Amino acid sequence: MEILQPKPINAESHWQNIYSTRNANQVSWYAPQLTHSLRYIQRHASLDDAIIDIGGGASTLPDDLLAAGYRNITVLDIAAPALEQIRHRLGARATQIHWLTGDVTSTPLPAQSYALWHDRAVFHFLIEERTQQRYLEQLSHALRPGGIVVMATFGPEGPTSCSGLPTKRYSAEQLAFVMQKNFSMLENMLVPHATPTGGTQEFLYACLQKKA
Repeated sequence: MEILQPKPINAESHWQNIYSTRNANQVSWYAPQLTHSLRYIQRHASLDDAIIDIGGGASTLPDDLLAAGYRNITVLDIAAPALEQIRHRLGARATQIHWLTGDVTSTPLPAQSYALWHDRAVFHFLIEERTQQRYLEQLSHALRPGGIVVMATFGPEGPTSCSGLPTKRYSAEQLAFVMQKNFSMLENMLVPHATPTGGTQEFLYACLQKKA
């Protein structure tokens, strides 16, 4: 009897469907304000520093960065409908942000151009070593020496799947090991995230620095 193998998921179609059928506050990772991200960014980036938000989705981080006075912001997401939600919300202020639609593992990014790379809830979806490595190559390519990575992944007690996709969970030690070739861990903390449906997800927030 022939055993049917599951079809590989097309990431672009998957996330476009998510953001075409749900509002920003209906996805499990939604938060009205990314307080911990903002705290790390304001601690490590000046208002003129180039910041890229990876997998920004429809989060309110761009709104808060503009309100705080940041002037060089790029938002990248694989799903065009997600970025359209932010642009619609920002109105005329959307022109102050550089928008990129594409997969972080393959979208061309300028070399050593960003002072800070922010990723909340993208890296933990990369469960294959090949895609993890491509992500890390992009990160090393685009971030300037001494640049800062602010990353939030599912922690050791976080979900093993999200939005119909499997995820990886990380302790601070595991994340530091994965990124040790080019990055040093500066600080980290475990954060409980309250989902819109009343559940709780454990996130690991980490701040790392690119080695010179």
